[in-house]
This record gives sequence, structure tokens and C-alpha cells, in this order.
Amino acid sequence: MRHLARIFSALVLLGFLAAGAALIWLRPQSMPPALPPLVQVERIVVEKAARRMRVFQDGKLARDFRIALGADPNGDKQRQGDGRTPEGRFRINRKNAASAFHLSLGLNYPQTDDRARARAGGYDPGGDIMIHGQPNALPPDVVLQNDWTVGCIALSNDEIAEVFAATPMGTEVEITP
Repeated sequence: MRHLARIFSALVLLGFLAAGAALIWLRPQSMPPALPPLVQVERIVVEKAARRMRVFQDGKLARDFRIALGADPNGDKQRQGDGRTPEGRFRINRKNAASAFHLSLGLNYPQTDDRARARAGGYDPGGDIMIHGQPNALPPDVVLQNDWTVGCIALSNDEIAEVFAATPMGTEVEITP
């Protein structure tokens, strides 16, 4: 009888421990504080090596996004089809709500020096460099994780929707190695 009581006590203790562990494991995670809405983006900084895009509003960092780049992102863009993302200072010069990549913000690439270098080398500098979302052919909640663009900067669809709505024409974009 005593042996049965010990087994019963051990099972009760194990039950309490398991219930406590389940409560800790199933406890709802605290949500991070809500970010203030983006109202007007003043500046965008892309750090290629870190795969980050930082968005500034009111002189302060407002968002920090993980990005995907071109398939061969190291170095400055030289020519059409090289898979690189250009480096330097650019401006948003177009907004496309009917993009093949959810939404897109166009950069004023190639610039005068890019065209001159390409002309001297006898090749096409490329163009249509964008900050955009995911391909429209994918389900809306799918985000490609690796570098996959042809030289553009890719965000999730939710992220580009937020940035697109708050970014005026002419916004400065700095892309660093």
C-alpha cells in the first residue's frame, strides 16, 4: 500500500510539473509595442552587406527592414543583367501601383556617370532599379528569403505597402556597399 501511495504521489507531482511547463510554454508572447505609422518618409538608406533597408521620418530611424537584393549583389552595378544593385545616391522618380512585384518605387538609375561609363565601355548600363515587393505570382504571404532580384531591392508585400504609401516622389535613397 505504501508503495502504491509513493507511485501515486510521484504521478501527481509529475502532473503538476507538466501542467506548469505547459502553462509556461503556451503563455502568450508579449507583443512588441506598436510602431507609430509612417506618415512621410524623408530618407531611405540601404546597406547591401547587412541586407538592411532603413527608413527615416522626422529625422529619426522609423523602420529597419530585412531585404533581398540582386542575385550577384557584391559591387556596384555595371551593366544590364549583372545581377547587381547600384551603389550611390538616388531619388525616387516613379511609383507603380500596378507593378509585377506588388508595388514598386523606382530609382533614378542610371545616372549621367553610369550612362557615360557604359557608353565608353560599349555596353548597356541597365535600368528599372526598384524597391518592390514579392512577385505577384506568389501567394501574398510568401516572402522569398535569399537574394533573388535582377538588381532591385525587395521587401515583403506588407512592408512595401507601408513604405509605398508614405514615400513621396524625390525622396533620397542612399545605397551603400
